[in-house]
Formats: sequence, structure tokens, C-alpha cells
Amino acid sequence: MVRDIREGPVEEYWDRLREMMGPDGLITYWYLGRAFNQAVDPETVRLRRDMRNSTGGIMAAPLAIAAPETGGWRDREVIPAPVTYGLHILDDARDVVEIRVSRSTVRRGAKVGFSRSLITDAADSSRVIAITTGVGVTLGDAPQSFRPVDVPPQMPDTADLPPLHVVFGARRSSDGWRLPALTSRHASTSASLHLGPIHVVFEAAATELAAELAQTEAVEVRDWDVHFVSPGRTGPFRVHTDGWAGPHGRVMVRFTLVDEGRDRVVVAAGAAAFASAVR
Repeated sequence: MVRDIREGPVEEYWDRLREMMGPDGLITYWYLGRAFNQAVDPETVRLRRDMRNSTGGIMAAPLAIAAPETGGWRDREVIPAPVTYGLHILDDARDVVEIRVSRSTVRRGAKVGFSRSLITDAADSSRVIAITTGVGVTLGDAPQSFRPVDVPPQMPDTADLPPLHVVFGARRSSDGWRLPALTSRHASTSASLHLGPIHVVFEAAATELAAELAQTEAVEVRDWDVHFVSPGRTGPFRVHTDGWAGPHGRVMVRFTLVDEGRDRVVVAAGAAAFASAVR
């Protein structure tokens, strides 16, 4: 059952959040070991092999989930929702074990906020992996008396880890990539498709097309931009892509996600720049 966190008694709000963010709820954060909604949110995230592309470089989706950008708001204060997101990868983090995410707020207004993050090697703060920027909105205030959620367990980094798109329920059919109908596994606190599955299915679809256009699987994301257009309420959700190959191994891909169970309304859209991966 998918439920808006605002539905129910106020005094049970934080219990509902704990349930939504736990292993039986939203997959996005706990599966990647990203802890949010603590008294003090940890800044570090360990990188596993399922967060890397075919040549060992870092994927875009794990970084986008580690530094999601919701305008500087957090669940302990409001019910946040992302609007735009930008990720720019400087270093493919091929030999990095753990990253540090330093989040900052550029400006917050009454309803709209602007934020950004600096992602570095946790063992060497001078080594910049990526920067992110984003715009978010608040859907309303959270109740007082914040209660932290449980810290997610660390998943073992083993050779048999399935690809992220498999775990997140994305699949390739004859006419494109899809996410299944909305369930609590993919739902945000506002009962709509969460940003995590969106980034994951977009990267799976975009990488497939980029490899086809570049005529090699050795491609990786350099720049990643997503606009969250409208709530994904029903599903299944389908990705549409198009792209172009340029000089020096560069490829550009556009992608759009539509809610097939809701008159194909556009849920999110974006673009990515790929380049040849250095093995």
C-alpha cells in the first residue's frame, strides 16, 4: 500500500517515516547504505562494485542518490520534493573506497530552495569526485519532536551483487526500459515515485543507448541533468530515449519517463553527456 506520510494522526508521523524508510519500504537509501534522517546525518558512503560501470568507473545514479539535492530541506523539517538536479563528474573514482558528501544550502525561500554538494574521496578531501546542484520545494512542514530512523545496514561488497537496475525493479522490454507499478518499495513520502528509481532506470536506459551510439560498452557519464516534472502516481513507468554521437567519443542522450497508468503524463526528463571510459 502506497501512503502519503501526511495521512494519519500527527503523533504517529515519525513512526510512519521510520516504516517508509525501513527495509520493507523505500529501497533507495537503505540499499545503497546512505543514512538520512539521523540526529546528525553521516557524510560518507562506501562504494560497492554494483555502483560502478562495466569498466570500474563510478555510475551516476549512486552519486545522485548520495547527494539528492532537495533545496537544502530535510525530512526532519519539511516534506521536501526535488525539482531539478545536476551532477557533474570530474573523477571516475575508480580506486576510491568511500566518498564524502558535503552538502550546502545556497538559498531557501518560503517554498523553493537551492542547494549543492561537493563529493570528494573520504580518504583525501583534495580529490574531488563530482559536484551537484539542485532545486527543491517544500510540500509542508513536518511535525515537531523529530525521531531519527534506523541506520541502514552495510551491504557486503560481493561479486554476486546484481546490477542496481535489477534490484530497483527496472527491466528492458522489447519497446524500452520500464519501472513497475508504484509500490511502497519505490514511493516517496508524498506517495509518488521516488527520485532513486528514476535515476537508476534513466541511467540503465541512457547507458544502453550511449554504448550503441559509441559502438563500445566502455562509456561512462560525465554530466547528468534531470527535471522532476510531475508526481509519478500509478505506473508502470516507461523511458523514452534518443541520442547523438559526436567527435572524440562523446555521446549525448535525452530521456523522458512517462506514467503509463496515468495517460502517459511526463514524470521526469533529462539528458546526459557520456565519454569514453578509461580502463
